[in-house]
Amino acid sequence: MATTRGTASHSSNRAKADSRAKTDDAITLLTADHDKVSKLFKSFESSGSNADRKEALVAEICTELTVHATIEEEIFYPAAREALEEQDLLDEAEVEHASAKELIAQLEDMKPGDELYDAKVTVLGEYIDHHVKEEQEEMFPKIRKAKLDLNALGAQMKARKDELMAEMSEVA
Repeated sequence: MATTRGTASHSSNRAKADSRAKTDDAITLLTADHDKVSKLFKSFESSGSNADRKEALVAEICTELTVHATIEEEIFYPAAREALEEQDLLDEAEVEHASAKELIAQLEDMKPGDELYDAKVTVLGEYIDHHVKEEQEEMFPKIRKAKLDLNALGAQMKARKDELMAEMSEVA
């Protein structure tokens, strides 16, 4: 019996190590963020008229997007700029971030039921969908082909993300 448990524990530890290795990949980390925010927007869409639920979801969406944009702008995009000859996708991404940040700032000063609240959340979701599609279909494949250490970059991004999330939870 102890042997079986030892083997299961060893497999579990190996699975955790494999999971950490994948998380440390910059693109995997960003894609996981994209997936999480997409689910939050879907939850918002299905929240009906539940103001408390809407407010909580929008707060989480704004936090996730703010942290995500920060790690992209501080760490990922500068590395991508060095690795890629074509800069158009990165320029567009920065403009998209600016538009999203403007909507986030507006939403942070609003409450469910305020005029245009739901519309602003919907438009933010559409901006993010467009941004995610360009990153995942165009930018990320080019970055994967470039000579970037995505694991080291991802580890740096993960550490910064953890730091930012801790800071934001202190403020909340």
